[in-house]
Amino acid sequence: MLVVGCGDGTAGYGAIAAVEGARWMETDVSPAGRAAVVCDASDLPFADEQFDLVICIAVLEHVLEPQRCVDEMRRVLAADGLVYVTTPFMQQVHMGEYDFTRFTHAGHRWLFRGFEEVDSGIATGPASVLVWSVEYFFLSWTRSLGVRRIIKGSVRLLLGWLTWLDVVLARRVAAHDAAGGFYFIGRARAAPMAAREVLAYYRGADDAK
Repeated sequence: MLVVGCGDGTAGYGAIAAVEGARWMETDVSPAGRAAVVCDASDLPFADEQFDLVICIAVLEHVLEPQRCVDEMRRVLAADGLVYVTTPFMQQVHMGEYDFTRFTHAGHRWLFRGFEEVDSGIATGPASVLVWSVEYFFLSWTRSLGVRRIIKGSVRLLLGWLTWLDVVLARRVAAHDAAGGFYFIGRARAAPMAAREVLAYYRGADDAK
């Protein structure tokens, strides 16, 4: 298993982390985290088809060339291997100057056009987006670190409970139009999907028309 952009490991890998006998290779562009190999995601230092699973959680918004990084993931993935990725859509800037890109659900699918979809959906729902928006509205008034800490703590204390609604919203098609982010699970395909397929891929409120 290859982790692209492990950071300090706080993102977590869910039930995958408990897989018995799994061998992990954690990588990151920064030496400050827990990466076993420090490298750029756009130029992975591994042989072709070397991994059974590639995991990339909340990383692609922080790279300048996300398509190149996805192509590298496909290159190092075994023929029957899987990729699991999450990226944000309706989320405010984080990590300051190292934040570049957002993806709709369909845009995320196009990014992984070299893969056959196994599953995809909402990773973070509209309720979290609502809480972030309130928090960032108040944060917009000040650059004081002390005041910003108070704002963040207060909003999360008062409104944090709303994020539990994401469990319900994640099952509603209309929520795709306002989701905080999406996940994609895929397997490499012989030929990339055609551009015309992306329009039919849309999920959201307008899908009811």
